[in-house]
Amino acid sequence: MQPPARSALAQAQRSAVHLELRDSYMLEDPEFIAWQEGHRLDRSDKASWWGGWHDVVRAATGRGVAVRRLRVVSEPLHDYARYEYDLTFANLAAGEQVRWLPRREATGLLLPANDFWVFEDELLLVHHFTGEGQLAKDGREYITDAVLAEQHSEAFEAAWQRAVPHVQYHPA
Repeated sequence: MQPPARSALAQAQRSAVHLELRDSYMLEDPEFIAWQEGHRLDRSDKASWWGGWHDVVRAATGRGVAVRRLRVVSEPLHDYARYEYDLTFANLAAGEQVRWLPRREATGLLLPANDFWVFEDELLLVHHFTGEGQLAKDGREYITDAVLAEQHSEAFEAAWQRAVPHVQYHPA
């Protein structure tokens, strides 16, 4: 399998955008199950939730990289999307910009079928998931096609303009 997004993000110098299109991922994740059982992260205990991903994002944003994440979601939110919503404070603390786009507001947008990252407007990382939301065996595909990367960037930008910043988004 290809390396995860953190490898490409560690090399980025200007921009990294991530579009998430699924309502749920990895429903058997122990942290998600714990959240469903009522466990919540203690925001004041940074050591308990800060991890390797946050280090990579913080380093990238420290270099001036704009790291943006956009979640297209159905409303009312699936429990997994609510879980992501509750954890987004950590993304923000690391320096990511996060927006939410209710699926109903995406009508008229032409969005790719798969979740993706675009780094530096030229490197595309497509994620392939199973129907159950697990990353497929060959689930990461890096593509260096400038036209395809541009198409994905344009789709992201169109959706980003309609999306609601995390601090203003209140899940239905």
